[in-house]
Amino acid sequence: MNSTVAVLGGGAAGFFGAIACAEANPRLTVYLLEKTGKLLSKVRVSGGGRCNVTHNCSSVAQLIQHYPRGAKQLKDPFHKFGAQDTVQWFEKRGVPLKTEADGRMFPVTDSSETIAQCLLDTAHRAGVRVLLSTNAERIEPLPGGGFALHLTGASPRVLPVQRLLVATGGLPKADGYNWLRALGHSVVEPVPSLFTFNVPSSPLKELMGVSVPVARVVLAGEKLEYEGPLLITHWGISGPAVLKLSAWGARRLHELQYTGTALVNWIPTYTEETLRQWLHVFRDDNGRKVVLSNPLFGLPQRLWRTLAEQAGVGTDTRWSELPAKTQNRLIELLLRMPLAVRGKTTFKEEFVTCGGIPLGEVNLKTMESRLHPGLHFAGEVLDIDGITGGFNFQAAWTTGFLAGQALSQPAAAG
Repeated sequence: MNSTVAVLGGGAAGFFGAIACAEANPRLTVYLLEKTGKLLSKVRVSGGGRCNVTHNCSSVAQLIQHYPRGAKQLKDPFHKFGAQDTVQWFEKRGVPLKTEADGRMFPVTDSSETIAQCLLDTAHRAGVRVLLSTNAERIEPLPGGGFALHLTGASPRVLPVQRLLVATGGLPKADGYNWLRALGHSVVEPVPSLFTFNVPSSPLKELMGVSVPVARVVLAGEKLEYEGPLLITHWGISGPAVLKLSAWGARRLHELQYTGTALVNWIPTYTEETLRQWLHVFRDDNGRKVVLSNPLFGLPQRLWRTLAEQAGVGTDTRWSELPAKTQNRLIELLLRMPLAVRGKTTFKEEFVTCGGIPLGEVNLKTMESRLHPGLHFAGEVLDIDGITGGFNFQAAWTTGFLAGQALSQPAAAG
């Protein structure tokens, strides 16, 4: 019987799968094939070069709330290998993680190289054979079970394998999945997730770099909103509030061709009624204060000044002199500032897609194809994606681990 297995893709899911397989069954020959010359590229750029490994979630119920696609289906896989299992896995291999105030978890070194090197070293110790610049141009199912991989690139040959794990990541265009369609699998149309909003006519352009710790972003006319930190950029708005909104609304925003009106609430703890009441009391006590030069609600000075100017507040206008019409306009901008979204920008170098192999075509206990015994999937090639905060990596570790465990078992005859 063929005792060779292969993993396609040298990213987080691919390495985790190859390692899990090799450690579970040292008798197997495990190949990891990467079509480029680089390994673990996303791991290295994640979290600004610090690698947001996972998120501090104490329960599976808490964890699955952060997946726009795949939440329900990930429940059982996360019970088998969840966030705490990831923490223990890395700690056992000499890489302790730390938790930041927002729940994101990073290596204590604050360096993504620590995570990349851990994966490389662990794979090497487990005997995984890594082939760079090697592409599986075609996957041929064999009559007796297993597959023949037709390899091109640095190591051209036909490689017969007992089992195969596809962990090639998300692809931006549907035709990138044609080689998997050739095996009979269908593909959920891939569209971008986790992106920022372009606002070419933004009145906030001069405020690049200004941020607020909590804002609410609502897409006008849609049931899409998210609350969190917001960052003003030279092209529009970014930060977790926008990125997470883009993930939950990925398909709808694609349908809208990334155009619409984002309504920004800069002070989401207030309703219009409570804000008016607060301002009524404030004006009585602070009538002599100049509106523009005395920011309220903890907003940055430059942002407050811009909002007030947009509302029509004069340079030397005092609160006692502020016309009701101007105050109404200021309230509107504080609670519902309209920004015309005209396109998107990929967040840093962290490209995430929703779409891929439908989860109904995969046994999520083993990540094995329901169409081809011995064919497994892990990571973003599946129609699973999480919001920013370490959740996409957690899905990669979980699906990679379960696929790798199954990969180590003898394949059923075809």
